[in-house]
Amino acid sequence: MRRSDIMLKGPERAPHRSLFKADGFTDQELSRPIIAIANSSNDIVPGHVHLKTLVEAVKAGIYMAGGTPIEFNTIGVDDGIAMGHLGMHYSLPSRENIADAVEIMVNAHPVDGLVILPACDKIVPGMMMAAARVNIPTIMISGGPMLAGKHQGKDIDLAQVFEGVGKKIIGKITEEELLEIENTACPSCGSCSGMYSANSINCLSEALGLSLPGNGTIPAVYAARTRLAKLSGMKIVELVEKNIKPRDVITIDSIKNAIAADMAMGCSTNTVLHLLAIAQEANIELHLDIFNEISDKAPDLCSFSPVGPYHLEDLDNAGGIMAILNRLDSIGLIKRDCLTVTGSSIYDSYKNAKVTNNNIIRPVDKPYYPKGGLSMLKGNLAPFGAVLKQSGVSAALDHFVGKARVFDSEEEATQAIFNRQIKEGDCVVIRYEGPAGGPGMKEMLTPTSAIAGMGLDTSVALITDGRFSGATRGLSVGHISPEAAKGGLIGLIEEGDLVEIDVVKKTINLLVDESIIEERKKHFKPKQPKITTGYLARYARLVQDAHLGAVLR
Repeated sequence: MRRSDIMLKGPERAPHRSLFKADGFTDQELSRPIIAIANSSNDIVPGHVHLKTLVEAVKAGIYMAGGTPIEFNTIGVDDGIAMGHLGMHYSLPSRENIADAVEIMVNAHPVDGLVILPACDKIVPGMMMAAARVNIPTIMISGGPMLAGKHQGKDIDLAQVFEGVGKKIIGKITEEELLEIENTACPSCGSCSGMYSANSINCLSEALGLSLPGNGTIPAVYAARTRLAKLSGMKIVELVEKNIKPRDVITIDSIKNAIAADMAMGCSTNTVLHLLAIAQEANIELHLDIFNEISDKAPDLCSFSPVGPYHLEDLDNAGGIMAILNRLDSIGLIKRDCLTVTGSSIYDSYKNAKVTNNNIIRPVDKPYYPKGGLSMLKGNLAPFGAVLKQSGVSAALDHFVGKARVFDSEEEATQAIFNRQIKEGDCVVIRYEGPAGGPGMKEMLTPTSAIAGMGLDTSVALITDGRFSGATRGLSVGHISPEAAKGGLIGLIEEGDLVEIDVVKKTINLLVDESIIEERKKHFKPKQPKITTGYLARYARLVQDAHLGAVLR
């Protein structure tokens, strides 16, 4: 019995079939496996503007394999466009809205299978969370990465535009040069070309087994992306026939495979937040300690923008995610027998994959960084944990002690940076930007890129209970938990306090005597969320801490 039979089979479902026929479906189409396509196409997000075309390829694949596609849409927020103003409050909360929308649509209309078609930012993990939650046969095909831009003979991307603002402020480039960068950094549709949040989680979908090989790396504008969409449409019909579901694919072992790939690629810190959330939806217990355990074993084999010179098209040409998994397998870091949406094991997908460029994917004995790209820090400032992209930190900052410059919002901190009030040795503290306090756990690319653009990324630290864009580099510690709004110690830091960050020991501490801290606690009353109406007010009341994935209760 198919899942769709409960809405389409038998005389009592004549009214239901009649409504489908009003859509133009025939009896023959309604007798086939019904496959929903969750499309996130819109005219705002560069990674999504071409999904109207890509979804037709998915539909063609479904029809070729004997299924019937039915398409619906979700919302999608562009983090880059939403950044630096009210819009960024809505980015992470949109993940929950997207997961809920997909759940509602595929359960209100009980389909047999699901294709999720995201590309950017929070849309990707939102749809993956929904797949784990509804647990019907599902495959993911993303819109693919953007091509890198070209400027003065060098590859550039969105990070250089953000950093260019800082360079313009200190007179390092002219307004005309900034305009040149602006006009060339994003040359095509697709998710921004560095190893930022969207590309990170798209790549990890391959390692997790929820998408076909190539999903994370084939550029959006390549014909190979269209072919992969057709193959994904064909494959979902097979997954329905074999009854292979997301929770057969998403296991603790496959998540560990994804974390190993995460560490080897130097992915965005946002992957931690999203893998925790996906694990919760799949009823899998996942802790920050697991990330550190794998990070200590998995060398960083890649150097993608914003840390290094390479982009996703380079990774695709060098062998892609499967080539990385093959190298990680050689040191015993990959669980070979994990099932994937290919219908076979992950080992079957990567066993013959070859690296074609040893600069883009380094050998395991010659890594860019001896440990994984990400590190989880703990200490009195973050007893539940915090996240650092350690591969993006200058060796000069491996042990940092700096004077706190305290700001209760991203906007205040950004203004101080642009006004050149931040000096070498300072530790910028941005608080009340956590999941509940923001609300929405805003990304801090504007202040971090301003610091980098002004040449302070090797001498200044930034810590926050908010989060960072994948385009962030430098000593930037995010996801500090508990957050200020929930009584975290970050809320008690005062101007001039000393903050210590030890990258090697994975610690972050406020160097203030415990008796003084206890005295401050007596008078401490956390500030209320900055937005108290609408969706964000409900989100603030229900959202959990970052170390739990910032999922809703």
